[in-house]
Amino acid sequence: MSRMAEAFSGGKVFIPFVTCGDPDLATTKAVVRAMQAGGADLIELGIPFSDPTAEGPVIMEANLRALNAGTTTDKIFGMVQELHTGSDGGEKITVPMVFMTYANVVYSYGIERFCKASAEVGMNGLILPDVPYEEKEEFAPTCRKYGMDLISLIAPTSADRIAVIAKNAEGFIYVVSSLGVTGVRSEIKTDIHAITEVIRANTKIPCAVGFGISTPEQAGKMAAVSDGVITGSAIMKIIAKYGKSSPREVEEYVRSMKEGTRLSLVSERQ
Repeated sequence: MSRMAEAFSGGKVFIPFVTCGDPDLATTKAVVRAMQAGGADLIELGIPFSDPTAEGPVIMEANLRALNAGTTTDKIFGMVQELHTGSDGGEKITVPMVFMTYANVVYSYGIERFCKASAEVGMNGLILPDVPYEEKEEFAPTCRKYGMDLISLIAPTSADRIAVIAKNAEGFIYVVSSLGVTGVRSEIKTDIHAITEVIRANTKIPCAVGFGISTPEQAGKMAAVSDGVITGSAIMKIIAKYGKSSPREVEEYVRSMKEGTRLSLVSERQ
């Protein structure tokens, strides 16, 4: 069983996101460990980029803070190595982790070099939100070569493409809940159930819903019609507020969101 499949094998999953290097990499390491302690099933690490087109203001500002702090891809690889080995004296991270970044970051580093380095430090997958399905084969073969899953995204606008994207998916499918960029939303209006029904008719690969999910109640509703939920902006708002003191706050938040996914059992009965 792959690490990704293992993460989804125990029930509804919660996947928190963090922008690496905001406010610094030492804090990111502490936040990642806090996420694991809070019950995260899989963790998404954002590699900062100067023009993150899928991101709303919260994560965009986090990207800029991280870059201004001197965060580089190589430094992130070093951080991940420490997280997986505990060579810095901290707790080892045992849950799967995936990178989320943009095509230009991977291009500039070199696709082969990036995937090889990612695998060497123990990463399990890659999400590139600005790479459409039709262009994924520019990256997917190299990811596969190094045992990395290139995660496919399905959006409300995917329509007739949902089935074909699902049939060729790896690891898990990232279901985008809403049109537009990332950010906290008071209400998810997309018919996620209709999307996940098509996905499940075409693949056994699990799917998790992201974009705009910020409360345990929302997590419960989205997990009821999928295999899990992803949260980013709400976490980065906590980090923006508490800075280097944020790990404890993030741990409590992750714990509440993980508990929220269990509310899906109530939703499924209704």
